[in-house]
Amino acid sequence: MQSSRRQFLAASAAALPIVTSAQTAPSDRIRVGFIGLGGQGMGRLRGFMQHKDVDAVAVCDVDSTHMSKAADLVQKTQNRKPAEFKDYRKLLEMKDLDAVMVATPDHWHALPTVQACQAGKDVFVEKPLSYSIGEGRAMVRAAERYKRVTQMGNHIHNDLPNYRRVVELVRSGSLGKITKVYCGMVSGEKAIPTVPDTAPPAELDYEMWLGPAPKRAYNANRVHFLYRYYWDYSGGYFADFWCHYTDVVYWALDLQAPLAVSASGGRWLAGDKAETADVMEALYEYPNLLLSWTLHPKGRPGYDHMGSCVVFEGTEANLVTNYSRHEVWAKGKRVDDFPKPPQSIPDSLGHIREFLDAIKTRATTTCNVAYGHKLNKAGLLGNLALRTKQRLEWDDARERITNSSQADKLVTRRYRKPWKLS
Repeated sequence: MQSSRRQFLAASAAALPIVTSAQTAPSDRIRVGFIGLGGQGMGRLRGFMQHKDVDAVAVCDVDSTHMSKAADLVQKTQNRKPAEFKDYRKLLEMKDLDAVMVATPDHWHALPTVQACQAGKDVFVEKPLSYSIGEGRAMVRAAERYKRVTQMGNHIHNDLPNYRRVVELVRSGSLGKITKVYCGMVSGEKAIPTVPDTAPPAELDYEMWLGPAPKRAYNANRVHFLYRYYWDYSGGYFADFWCHYTDVVYWALDLQAPLAVSASGGRWLAGDKAETADVMEALYEYPNLLLSWTLHPKGRPGYDHMGSCVVFEGTEANLVTNYSRHEVWAKGKRVDDFPKPPQSIPDSLGHIREFLDAIKTRATTTCNVAYGHKLNKAGLLGNLALRTKQRLEWDDARERITNSSQADKLVTRRYRKPWKLS
């Protein structure tokens, strides 16, 4: 079965636009600072610099090797050396900066986003939007209060046309009434080899890397790409890809918040000391709809040829989609000539391009932090249900779990001093 990671990277590579516009007037140029320059951050840096009206004026990372590679890439691509910072707060002090891109580990998404909004910068922030529901709420409030343009990095929404066609089909009613949606996710199945705690490497400011997360001894397995497998910093494969797959569900069905969430599973197959689940079943209860999520190294049985995918179960037909293509099935057979509704959703110029254009026009982007928070908090509730082993009932108006004080305390993270989310 095709892995979701390969799907993700292939879609990312295919999505990078080649922009051939004429020389942009100085008044129309967008000066962007880049915070977090590991693998995803470097990919975003390249993606932004594909656009001829972008000046990459500053780079920031707590790892000096990441920062040097990013600065060298900017020098090679734009023939100028960007300003370099280890502390994002210094970057945000730049007066002539229009926007920032935040591609830090998940536990570092909220603080730079909120403070960038306060500093009058527009923000492109990676998914998952936030580590906690409380952080997401603070990000939305900051964007609204300071009237900032924002975009969450679930780029499949705009960089590929497939989801648009799925949304049109679902909304056309030709699948019949939909009361069940299945999400099947292929998780990583390789164990992470155990390594001992050591002193942090000289190039990494580990204290700053930890930031608001709990104090821990340095271990190479807990930083950079592998951070996502530890509860202190992330929510694993589930949180990492939730926004990509449920995006099409929320969009097509105009979903709001779930009423209740339950989940079971654990890290059962990897056989290592990481923490987040590699096997998980989650069930979401919405008004007149159930959404189930299967996380497993082999994905969900059925539609194996589609890899990680989403299935809309209709009374007339089923629709299965991954990032790049979809199929309609009825009575156990694929229906290749299933009627397609007229195109009603315009194609996009691209996820980054939409953000850049909105900076100039002050338009609302399709994946702003308010939309990102709506998506992301459901995923975060799934992990809370898994960790507390409870069916959690959710009051979205107050953003509170109503039947478990234990779980409700985890809706907002308690930051390690001296960090505060204002």
